[in-house]
This record gives sequence, structure tokens and C-alpha cells, in this order.
Amino acid sequence: MARTTDGSGAPVPQRLLAAATRLFAERGYDRTSVQEIVEAAGVTKGALYHYFGSKEDLLQEVYSRVLRLQQERLDAFADADAPVEERLRDAAADVVVTTIENLDDAAIFFRSMHHLSPEKNKQVRSERRRYHERFRALIEEGQRAGVFSTATPADLVVDYHFGSVHHLSTWYRPDGPLTPEEVAGHLADLLLRALRP
Repeated sequence: MARTTDGSGAPVPQRLLAAATRLFAERGYDRTSVQEIVEAAGVTKGALYHYFGSKEDLLQEVYSRVLRLQQERLDAFADADAPVEERLRDAAADVVVTTIENLDDAAIFFRSMHHLSPEKNKQVRSERRRYHERFRALIEEGQRAGVFSTATPADLVVDYHFGSVHHLSTWYRPDGPLTPEEVAGHLADLLLRALRP
């Protein structure tokens, strides 16, 4: 049976994902070999195939792990006992911060998504759609309550915000003038201003 940790105690799947993320970000998915990933992670090919099955599975997991985190956090914001405007602002800011905190993952995904098989691509799109639908439901809740304007359809508002989020990897720099929280606050405020009745 494959070990779940290496000698230092780090979980093997975590080591593989960290190595794959770094190499995919530096070299690109298509220019990174399985051998390079396992060497960087300090494990065998057998360990990679035990946990992931293929390099493509690693690519899918790079994005899915961030999306799972964001979905859990969105669900918590959406279910909170707070006014809808506050819940939406918290959710809108959080997706910016968590994307910036995982900028390599986001960049890799948007650069390399076309390498996924149609089946895996469909799975990832389904996960992302579930997130967007929950986010849209917050906007629709506020529109029904009269807190948000109905002048712009909720779908378009979602596309507007996530267009900004999905492009963070092309311009955000950790050594830039704004912290992740400041960028998140500005983008969340823009969203709420666009929804103001």
C-alpha cells in the first residue's frame, strides 16, 4: 500500500499537487512531464498514479481544490444570519481574496483548461456553475427584496464580477500597491454600487 506521507510527514497528495502547481505555473502544463513532477515531489510515479491516475487528474485537482474551498466559504456566507447586502459583499470579496491567495492555480487553469478531456472539462464546468448559481441566488434574493436593482439581470451581474475575478492572474502582483483585501474591497464595492436601486 502506498504511504500517505513522506519522511517529513507531509501528505504525498499535497506534495504532488504543490510540485505540479509550481511546475505548471513555471513551464506550462504541456511542457511538464510526469517524471519532473514526481522528482520535484520526491515520490515515485507509482505514488502519483495511486493518488491521481494521470497528469490530467492533477490539472483538474489544481483548480477543483480552490473551487471546493470557495464553495464552502460561499455556502457559509449565503447561509449566514445577516442582511443580503452584507452576505453578498462578503462573498464577493472572499472570492477575490481566495483567488489571489491561489493565483498560480487560477492562472494554470485558465491557460490549460483546454488540455482537459471533454468529460473532465464538463465536471469542472459543472462545479463552477454550481458556485455561480449560488452567488446569483444571493443577487436574486436581494432583487426580490428590493435591496438591489433589477435593471440588470442577475446573470449579467454574476458575469461582470467573475470576469474581474478570472482576470486577476493577468495583472495582480503581490508586490503591487494593493493588498488582496484592498482589491477585494474595491471589487465588492463596485459590484454593490452596480446593484444599488
